[in-house]
Amino acid sequence: MKFPNALNKLIENLKSLPGIGDKTALRLALFIYSEMDLEKARFLSEAIVDVKTLKSCSVCGMILEYTCPLCENDLRDKNVIMVVESLKDLIVIENSNTYNGLYHITNGIIDLSKGKEPKDLNIESLLNRLDNVSEVIIAFSGTMMGDLTGNYIKELIKDRNVKVTKIAYGIPVGGDLSYADKQTLIKALDNRIVLK
Repeated sequence: MKFPNALNKLIENLKSLPGIGDKTALRLALFIYSEMDLEKARFLSEAIVDVKTLKSCSVCGMILEYTCPLCENDLRDKNVIMVVESLKDLIVIENSNTYNGLYHITNGIIDLSKGKEPKDLNIESLLNRLDNVSEVIIAFSGTMMGDLTGNYIKELIKDRNVKVTKIAYGIPVGGDLSYADKQTLIKALDNRIVLK
């Protein structure tokens, strides 16, 4: 069926979002057209633009407006840094209420097949944070590339007086960390494996 250009444009843009296919994009576009008043549509579009103005913490990579809610929190354990692949993984772990240390987001994992090399990741800045740290927890998804990246970081840290562990138990090999439930994350953190 042929739709007006404005509706087609909205459908195509909605389909660019993860998990949104043709049917869902059409359903959302029709909802916005027929059910959402103009003011709510403006608020939605403003919220999308506003979220694109947010910054990342220069230390850990967490999303922020002014100061980092994690790095600036005196109640957090500053002796432990958990290294995660993405903001999505940080949020999953943080929402599980199982961890109270600091974080470091690498913004990806090493994947040479996709042209992602160590220099493309936020790893060097991690090394600058290790002076007063007793443990680094590697928390990547249980894939070959996640293991490769974790081992690369372990090698960079090996001469430092820092214990290196990785999460274990419950995160399936080849599994995506962001799909893990709270209990799985609790087990994975409680049973992490010492790498160094």
